[in-house]
Amino acid sequence: MARKTPVAWLQLMKEKTRLLVAIAGIGFADMLMFVQLGFQDSLYDSATVPHRLLQADLVITNPQFKSLTSIQSFNRERLYQTLSDDAVQSVSSIYIGMGDWKNPDTRLVRSILVWGVEPGAPSFRLPELSQNADSLKLLNQVWFDQAGRPEYGAIPALVQQQGSFEAELNRQTVRAVGLFTMGSSFVADGNVLTSDSTFLKLYPDRKPEQPDVGLIQLKPNADRQQVQTRLKALLPPDVTVLTVEEFAAVEKHYWESQGTIGFIFGMGVFVGFVVGTVIVYQILYTDVANHLPEYATLKAMGYDNRYLIGVLLQEALLLAVLGYIPGFAVAIGLYHLTHAATLLPIGMTMNRAIIVFLLTILMCGASGAIATRKLRSADPADIF
Repeated sequence: MARKTPVAWLQLMKEKTRLLVAIAGIGFADMLMFVQLGFQDSLYDSATVPHRLLQADLVITNPQFKSLTSIQSFNRERLYQTLSDDAVQSVSSIYIGMGDWKNPDTRLVRSILVWGVEPGAPSFRLPELSQNADSLKLLNQVWFDQAGRPEYGAIPALVQQQGSFEAELNRQTVRAVGLFTMGSSFVADGNVLTSDSTFLKLYPDRKPEQPDVGLIQLKPNADRQQVQTRLKALLPPDVTVLTVEEFAAVEKHYWESQGTIGFIFGMGVFVGFVVGTVIVYQILYTDVANHLPEYATLKAMGYDNRYLIGVLLQEALLLAVLGYIPGFAVAIGLYHLTHAATLLPIGMTMNRAIIVFLLTILMCGASGAIATRKLRSADPADIF
């Protein structure tokens, strides 16, 4: 095979301008598919960032929990019941609510996600929290998410310049005394972290004995799955015991099940696939049409349709590989730009790279298969 004349490669290289156009078209189609799939995954991942930041081995929630958009609280007594298991070291709770944050410059009110934690107890795996948790113990003091949307005001810059800054949350005055990084998501464009005492003051209708998320810390060397099984058997059905990843999976499933997001980005991938198919088909069809006499000559020399179709499909696969490389490179650059501009958790993954490569092979292969119809019409009798 290595000693045979690389007809497919020579065919492509003969018309370098057309080859560059084909590579650019396939690269654009690949880039479009990469961007659509990347944005979809990043939006799903952004919705689960808070879940994966939880500092816990196991999580207790209301079984009705579907998303942070519709939190259901549970009885704190269930959390304390888990302490009866010898493998449980400590427990803590988190309150969650949507609040109204007033921009200090524009005076416009915008929804923000408020987290009430027990200062000094495990809550989030945030370096800022482990170093300065005591600052939340004072009433009406909060930390502001510096990765939130700028529509909330220049709070991060003000806190860095002045050390603290007064703002209005739920029509009450609070003082932002620290910054942390969590990021915006489907649920909210920003986050505020405060103590459970301040949270209950901001939400007077909430009951102290009704937290939204319970965190369970296990003793060293404890088997998490075994403890989870025992706690599920111990606790009544009005709560559920999950691992952190299972907790995040519930949130992700909620957004995937909505259908709208997946349909929109799936349509973008389909459009990219169709665009690439049309471009490759046009290139291959033109190549066959321009070299129809040569193909007819090969038939007259004894080469059958199967050989000629094989050459055309080889051209299609070569175009797939050559077009994938720039599309892959441009997509990585766009991911970096998007992350820098929005702080969305977007980046290239091995699974996505493989999926788009397979789609590219399928796209070019389908185009080559369609273009073979023109190749079959090459008749030596028309030339001799």
